[in-house]
Amino acid sequence: MAAEPADITVTRLAWTDRLVDVVETPKGRLSITLGLGSGLARRAGDPPGVVWVIGDRGPNIKIAAAVEDHGLAPLSGLAGLDGAKIMPRPAIGPMLAQLRVEADRVVCLQLLPLRDATGVAFDGLPGPGGDLAAMEPAFDLSGAALAPSLSGGDTEGIAALADGTFRVADEYGPSILVVGADGVVVARWVPKGEGAALAGAAYRVEEVLPALSARRRLNRGFEALALSSDETRLHVILQSPLAPEDEVAAEGRGRARLWTLDARTGAPLAEHFYPFDAPETFRRDAAAGPVGPEDLKISEAVSLGGDQLLILERISRTSKLYRVTLDAPVLTKTLVLSTDDWPRIEADLEGMALLSERDLLLSTDNDFGVEGRETAFFRVSFTAPLADNGPMVGGTGTPW
Repeated sequence: MAAEPADITVTRLAWTDRLVDVVETPKGRLSITLGLGSGLARRAGDPPGVVWVIGDRGPNIKIAAAVEDHGLAPLSGLAGLDGAKIMPRPAIGPMLAQLRVEADRVVCLQLLPLRDATGVAFDGLPGPGGDLAAMEPAFDLSGAALAPSLSGGDTEGIAALADGTFRVADEYGPSILVVGADGVVVARWVPKGEGAALAGAAYRVEEVLPALSARRRLNRGFEALALSSDETRLHVILQSPLAPEDEVAAEGRGRARLWTLDARTGAPLAEHFYPFDAPETFRRDAAAGPVGPEDLKISEAVSLGGDQLLILERISRTSKLYRVTLDAPVLTKTLVLSTDDWPRIEADLEGMALLSERDLLLSTDNDFGVEGRETAFFRVSFTAPLADNGPMVGGTGTPW
């Protein structure tokens, strides 16, 4: 095994997932734990080590796993339905949490469930509109279809603003939720032309996102969300390239679209294209089986100050962190870290936040424990600042 790079230190931080429910299945009990690893963000002005985190849509099970692992044989008829998921507890939905890194452990300071203006808690169900090719169909344990929800979302990314509000990326729509400091969703930014399906929602629906974002591939909407250090811009990236037949720009073929938005209104300000590495260079994934371009995805981004971003590109087992500067339509990447060089960093990395100009916090998505995994947090420390233009500043202009 190759030696680990000497200029990087990786520490796994102590953390224990919280049990939230138990489901009885023909093959035993299915434990559901709190899922909090989908997206991380620091807020300017918060004490050192304090971060905000978002969990995704809630516990869901693929059809094959429901049949084979849990003995739910009557669900086998759903196996041919693309993207179908079983949601054993759909009421367990998106939730914010405030965490703090204390020495070599992570502690939970507070939980903040998302809800609409009427007090209805958000769930993990897809919204109305589109068809089964556009939205992942959801079913309960009996195989009955679950109705779409106006207060649903697959929340995967978070930005925490100094005024106490949040922006939350939703993979389904895709959309971006504007969330108050109390967890109430006050607005939802959706692609132009897609707002009518959300009529009657207990929040404002604003058609401000690029219309092309609605053509995202199934289950490949927004995961990566980054707030500029001056809090004027929001950078959001489609998880994967559009299908070739939906792409309208030569630069977009095989590349993910990155949009810079006005952080207050959602209005698009700029567009860039992120190129992916060859699938076979994700060594741990390639060793486990065949991989192709359709497996590549972007799961997180964080601002390094100015026009620089750190982007998390991955398949499953291998993740790579790249620094980019938004200075050309097609971005040029500089490798910062590959987990192939750090076997102790686990698969399914989805969250990333700066603890300082030299320290990153990474998190894995435990999928609410339905496959027996636990959330893992890693502090990654570098000998030099992650930005390549000197010290970074926080959103208030104060040095880290």
